[in-house]
Formats: sequence, C-alpha cells, structure tokens
Amino acid sequence: MESNGYQSGFGNEFASEAVAGTLPVGRNSPQRVAHGLYAEQLSGTAFTAPRAENRRSWLYRIRPAAMHGAFERIDIGTFHNDFGDGPVSPDQMRWSPLPMPSSPTDFVDGLFTMAGNGSPAGQHGVGIHLYAANRDMDGRWFYDADGELLIVPQSGRLRVATELGMIEIEPQEIAVIPRGIRFAVSLPDGEARGYVCENFGALLRLPDLGPIGSNGLANPRDFLTPNAAYEDVQGNFELIAKFQGHLWRAPIGHSPLDVVGWHGNYAPYKYDLRRFNTIGSISYDHPDPSIFLVLHSASDTPGTSNLDFVIFPPRWLVAQDTFRPPWFHRNIASEFMGLVHGAYDAKAEGFVPGGASLHNSMSGHGPDAATFEKASSADLSQADVIVDTMAFMFETRAVLRPTPQAVEAGHRQRDYQACWAGLKKHFTPLR
Repeated sequence: MESNGYQSGFGNEFASEAVAGTLPVGRNSPQRVAHGLYAEQLSGTAFTAPRAENRRSWLYRIRPAAMHGAFERIDIGTFHNDFGDGPVSPDQMRWSPLPMPSSPTDFVDGLFTMAGNGSPAGQHGVGIHLYAANRDMDGRWFYDADGELLIVPQSGRLRVATELGMIEIEPQEIAVIPRGIRFAVSLPDGEARGYVCENFGALLRLPDLGPIGSNGLANPRDFLTPNAAYEDVQGNFELIAKFQGHLWRAPIGHSPLDVVGWHGNYAPYKYDLRRFNTIGSISYDHPDPSIFLVLHSASDTPGTSNLDFVIFPPRWLVAQDTFRPPWFHRNIASEFMGLVHGAYDAKAEGFVPGGASLHNSMSGHGPDAATFEKASSADLSQADVIVDTMAFMFETRAVLRPTPQAVEAGHRQRDYQACWAGLKKHFTPLR
C-alpha cells in the first residue's frame, strides 16, 4: 500500500479510486461491482441522522469485512477503559514522558491508559491514553468499535495505513481514525511516542465561529483525507478489535486494507496544527481558552462539549495592564494537558515534551511561582512573542478518573504541588 496524496476539506463527500472504473455511477450497490469487487457501506452515525450530521461511506473491496475467524478475548494489558467507580482524588497530577519500551512493542501494545470518563456502552465520555512504540504493526491490524481515535504524535513519525488509504503524520500534526475503521501503524523513525484521545461520544467536528466571523481557528480546507490505496495480500494474520472496553483477537487470512475505491464522508483525516489561525486580545485581559479550540465532540447540553481539543501554539501576547500567562483558575470542566514541542508558557520547569498533567473539576491550578513572578514584573510596553511551542488540552465536561496504573506509575511526578509552594504573600492592607 503506497500513499497517493490527499483530498482537502472537513466532512466533505469524497470519492477516490485506486483502479480506474471502480466507483459505480448513479448507484451505490450495483448488482455486479466493477473488477469483481464487493460493495460495503460503513456507517458512523444512525441511518436517520439529519443530512448535515450523517456520516457514511461506501467501500468497494476485494473481500467483505465479515471475512475473518471467530474472536477470542485477549489480555487487556495497559490499554483499557477501566476507569473504576471508587473515590477520585482532587489532587493536581503531573507525569514525565512515558518511558520507551525495552522490548519490541507496536502501537497497540504500547498504549497506556491514563484516565477517562463515561463508557463505550453509554456512548459518551472519553478515554485518554499515551503510547510508546518501537516496532511496526506487522501482520496485524486494529479497529476500535468503541470510539474514534484522535492521535497526537509527540516524538517520531507515524504511517497509518487505513482501509481508505494512507495517512502520514509527524509531531505537530494530528490524525483522527473514525470508529470501526481498520488500520496498522508503522514507524519510519524506528520508535515513536505520543497521546491518544478515544472519543465515545458524538463525532468530532469543527466549532461554530459565532462572533469571530467566517475566518479563523482551523480552516476546513487544511484537513486532509487520504486517497484510496489497497493491498491484496494473503497469509496467517490477526485482526485486533476493541469492543466494549475489551480487546479481542480473530485470525484473518488476508489484509483487511483491500478497499480499491470508496466515496462518502466517513473517513480518516489529518491536520497540521501549525496551520491553526490563533486569535487573542489586542487591548487588555485575554479571552477564555475556547479561542484555541480545534475540534470538539458535542454533548446533549448546548454549549457544553463531551470533548474539546484545544491547542496553545506560537502567538503574540500584547494585552496591556494584564497578567499575560494563563491566570489562576478553577473550572467546572476537567483538563488533561500534554506538550508536543518546546516549552509551555505557564510552567517554568517540570512540564516537558511528552509529559502530561491532570487538573480535575474545581481543582485550582495556574502558573507556577517562577512564571508568576516573571510575568508580574514584565515590561508590558513590549509584545511577548511566544515561539517554538505546541501544547494541547483534552477538556471534558465530566471528571477524568485516573487509572490506578497512572496514579502508581513510576513516571508520575509526586511532588507536582511543590511548583506553587513558592508563591509569596504580597498582601499589604490599607492602614
């Protein structure tokens, strides 16, 4: 399977064929499909969803997706949706980067669940995972029946071969693999590390811009969907499925990436975060971090997301008489942050590329002592140009329940709260 370029746009009706004449004209499922292929519909929403929300694609493939052996449960390892039902500590938490594996480990085996809420059964909430891998997925493919996967590389490139074509991403790019689509990941640089958000709720979409107007934030044309690319390979392979929070394995005698042509609007896509059009204040104060929203999954409550994906890219800070870094705050929402590249402007040290932090609902957080002192005495007649950085946040409306393996992990920074211990009392009451 070779990459054959991309198609531009978000949520478009795409059409692509790797062999001329594959796509039928005027109908989706003709009595006989060209080239002896099978027609198969892949639906990501209910059949009766409104036209503007309906997501489905027609695939024309060498063998139907139904062709594989019986599934059997396999060891769930460190990748799961067991978020527990006991007490959740309100402590702020932070982690150093996930260590690279010492033995050969592919993308799926290298997934490490950090936190989550909701469930695949309830079709709401998220699972948040890290990955560290040093081996290609060879002779095995994976699909997630529980949610779509938002992949955020931090170190090392990924080549994601999907049923609908090839996606190649590097750090500061993201990919979204829709629920149910089969894929395999290879590592051009030999090893890779990053973050994954598993979205159990409504499909990710671009936010409405409201008073911002018709331009700004992420532009639809910068989202890229792959062209059709197929492989016709036979052998003794395995298909891994994630279904209702558990992993299953089935033998399969061929590559499931055998779609020769497809059309529709349910497809994987990629986006370069460096193309995000950042917006900020040019007078005083600064708006809420919702101005950095790239994608979101809507909930049943208007204005409140099941998941927000927010980034903090390079930008200019020019607000006057204003504390320019993120202010101290407590939110009803819960925040899981990661750093892809560079330094984060609200932390002087400790939060490094590949690391992560969790600030749950109403747990106070904000700049550390060193950042506060520096920003409080900054010369506001000069712009603060933030360069060479890319931080992000998975924000949810429900509490993120950290997994025991994350709480007990060796790379957890158990002294995280100490970053605020140096904040001094400056109060001088009037006499």
